[in-house]
Amino acid sequence: MLLSPSQLMGKRIYYGYWIVLAGLITQFIAIGMSNYVAGAFMVPMNDEFGWTRAEFSASRSIGQLMVAFTGFMIGAWIDRWGGRPFIFAGALLMSATLYGLSLVQTLPQWLLLNGVILTAGSAMIGSLVISVSLGKWFVERRGWAVSLAAMGISLAGIVIQPVATFLVDNFGWRESWRILSLITLCLTLPMAAIVRRRPEDHGMFPDGKTEKELEQGHGAAAHADFARSMTRAQAMRTSEFYVLVVAFGLFQISITVMLLQTIPLMTDAGYSRLVAAGMVPLASLPALFSKPFWGMLIDRFQPMLLTATGAVVTGLSVIFIVFAIANRMDVLVYAGFLIMGVGWGGMLPLQEVIWASFFGRRYLGSVRSMALPFSFGLSAVGPVLVALYYDIAGDYDLALIAMGLCNLASAFLLVRLQNETADAAGEGFPPATAD
Repeated sequence: MLLSPSQLMGKRIYYGYWIVLAGLITQFIAIGMSNYVAGAFMVPMNDEFGWTRAEFSASRSIGQLMVAFTGFMIGAWIDRWGGRPFIFAGALLMSATLYGLSLVQTLPQWLLLNGVILTAGSAMIGSLVISVSLGKWFVERRGWAVSLAAMGISLAGIVIQPVATFLVDNFGWRESWRILSLITLCLTLPMAAIVRRRPEDHGMFPDGKTEKELEQGHGAAAHADFARSMTRAQAMRTSEFYVLVVAFGLFQISITVMLLQTIPLMTDAGYSRLVAAGMVPLASLPALFSKPFWGMLIDRFQPMLLTATGAVVTGLSVIFIVFAIANRMDVLVYAGFLIMGVGWGGMLPLQEVIWASFFGRRYLGSVRSMALPFSFGLSAVGPVLVALYYDIAGDYDLALIAMGLCNLASAFLLVRLQNETADAAGEGFPPATAD
C-alpha cells in the first residue's frame, strides 16, 4: 500500500512542493523527447531514407493533434483519479516507442511512432497532467509553482538537443534513440510515485494552509477559486474560452516551428551543425532562468497583459532572427535567440494560470482538455506549412515571418480580452462568476 504524502515527507514540507519537483522532471522528459530531439535527427534520417523536410516534419504536426486528442481523453479523468496512473502509463509508452524509433525503416512507421504513439505518451506525463495537479495544490502561489515546474521544459532545451546531436554524430541515429529510451524510463517512473490528486484527499489544504489559518480567513482565495469553478459545459458557453483558445494557439505556433526548424534553417545559411544545435539551448537559458521571475510577476500583476508582452517579445524575436541569419550577423542572431527565450519562459505558466483563474480548479482538467483540440489544432499546421514552404521556395524566411506575426496577433487578442474583462467586471482579471 502506498504511503500518504504526510507519511512520506512528514509535516514540515508542504507536499505540493514535491509535486513541483516531479513536474519539473516529467516535463523535462515529455517535451524534450517529443519536441526538442527531432531537429537533431532530421538531416541524418532524411539523408538515409530520402524523405523531404515536410514529410519528416509532418510527425510533429500529427503530434500536436495527438497531444490535443490524448489530453481531451484523459482531462476529466485527471480530475477524478489524479495524474499518477497516467504518468506511469506514459513513461512506459514513451520508453518503448523511443526504442521502436531505432528500428524505423519507412515513413509511415516514423509518422506512427513519432507522431502518434510517442506524443500520446508525452501527453500523459506532460504539461496538462502537471499543470492540472499543481492548479489544485496551489492557488495563491499558483503562478510561482507552475513556473518552477515548467523550468523542466526549458532545461530540456538546454540539455536534450545538444546531447541528442552529440549522440547522433558519434553513435548514429539508431543507437541514439535506444539511449534516449533508457534515460526516459529511469527518470520518469520514480516521479510517477510522487504525484497526488489534490491536497484535500490527504487532509491538507491548497498552498499549505493550516486549519488555524483557514479559520483566520487566510484561505479565502482558495475557497473562492473552488466556488466559482466552471464545468466543461459552462466554460464552453463563455466567449472567453474561445478567445483564449485562439490566442494561445497562435502563440504556440512559432515555438513548435522554431524547435524543429532551427537546425536546418541555420545549416542552410552556412552555420555548422554544432552552432545550429546550440541555438535552441541558447534560447532555453533565458527561458529557464526567467520562469521564476515570470512566476512572481504572475502572482502580483495581470497575467493577461503579461502574456501579451511575452507574445510580442517572441514574435518580434522570430522576425529579428530571420533577418539576422539572412545577413549572417552572428551577434544579432545570438541576441535574437536570447530575447526569444525570455518570451518562451512565460508562455506555459502564464497560460495555465489564466485558465485556472478564469475557470477555477475543481474541473480544471476537464476544461483544459476541451481547449486542447482547438489550440493545438491551430499550432499543428505550423511545422508542416513552414516545411512545405521550404520545399517550394527553398528558404524559410517568409514562412517564419508569418509565424512571428501570429504571435503579434495573439498579443492583440489577449489585450482586447483583458480590456473587455475589465470593463465587464469593473475590476479586471479574473472575471466574476456565479457561485
